Amino acid sequence: MDLFSLEGKNAIVIGGSKGIGKGIATGFSRAGASVLISSRKQSDLDIAVKDISEETGGIVKSIAADITSVETCQKIVDYAVSEFGQIDILVNAAGINIRKTVLEFEESDWDKVLDVQLKYVFFMGKLVATHMVQNNIKGKIINICSLNGELGMKNMVAYTAAKGGVRQLTKSMGNELIEYGINVNAIGPGYIYTEMTKPIFDNPDNIRRFKERIPFGRTGLPEDLVGVTVFLASPASDYIVGQTIYIDGGYLLN
Repeated sequence: MDLFSLEGKNAIVIGGSKGIGKGIATGFSRAGASVLISSRKQSDLDIAVKDISEETGGIVKSIAADITSVETCQKIVDYAVSEFGQIDILVNAAGINIRKTVLEFEESDWDKVLDVQLKYVFFMGKLVATHMVQNNIKGKIINICSLNGELGMKNMVAYTAAKGGVRQLTKSMGNELIEYGINVNAIGPGYIYTEMTKPIFDNPDNIRRFKERIPFGRTGLPEDLVGVTVFLASPASDYIVGQTIYIDGGYLLN
């Protein structure tokens, strides 16, 4: 048996049409999994499905869904089951950030970020875990944390709070669900170039500071996250529970 193979597995990647999620979905497909990606815009999903399936030759499905309610989360789970029969892997990769100071932050801003980055991370995990337990599936749930779950960056108060919450959520869910054979872990990306982080990367001073602090000497790309995520989705990680693995080029070392 290939410890890192995902042959015969079915995966959901929330936020899988762009950036980190698309990179992970591509990696899963390359490793042999059938993949369902979700995002808000069907047009983005259509492009992603075409890109991934043409590169890997794998089975890639999509569902347009805005993660703003438990009902929407259930809709995604039900669709995945109808298409694949069962769910073996979930990746919570939907992302949103609102950059404001503490004094500028509004309640609506807080709710918007915490809903996507924490609340529905839990409920997607709960619903998929329920499906796994009911069907005796030894599955994998992978959350996307961030180095900002460890740091206290300015103008990112809700995002930082949410990612710290995801880190602790991963521990607690992992502790409970491992008795059913469900591994819950997370990855913590560093500064990865995506559409969401583009405003940061557009500032040359930021790039200079990142490179000075990152021992690896460069910022990251979505493909830098694929290996660890495939590992966490595969049998090779069966004895790992509740961990957040940081993929940051060494940023947190300094």
